[in-house]
Amino acid sequence: MPVRVYYEDTDFTGVVYHANYVRYFERGRSDFLRVAGVSHTDLLERDDPAAFVVTRLAIDFRQPARIDDALEVRTTYDTVKGPRLMISQKILRAETLIAQAAVEAACISLSGRPRKPPAGLVEAISPWLAK
Repeated sequence: MPVRVYYEDTDFTGVVYHANYVRYFERGRSDFLRVAGVSHTDLLERDDPAAFVVTRLAIDFRQPARIDDALEVRTTYDTVKGPRLMISQKILRAETLIAQAAVEAACISLSGRPRKPPAGLVEAISPWLAK
């Protein structure tokens, strides 16, 4: 998923402020679901609504991204087990690794209880599950 670095994303030196990488990774996960044919709105409007929460996020910063950079967020779902989803993400500039993240998310009901992902979600993302 493409991401452009804007002035608002940077610190006073023109380098992306570290907290904004979390936003880029989130956009990558959300847009990934849309490409797979699922949206957060769809999940909330079902008879058995569901949402996702991030339970763990570890980021390794490799190189700085700078104002006007055209970045790409790549998302891979490593495993889906019960309510847990293990996700690997990378941010690249061309083929240069800028940052990578290991994300653990959980599927929850609207009351906040863990639940398995809704029917069809795992099938929708299965072409992108790590093999």
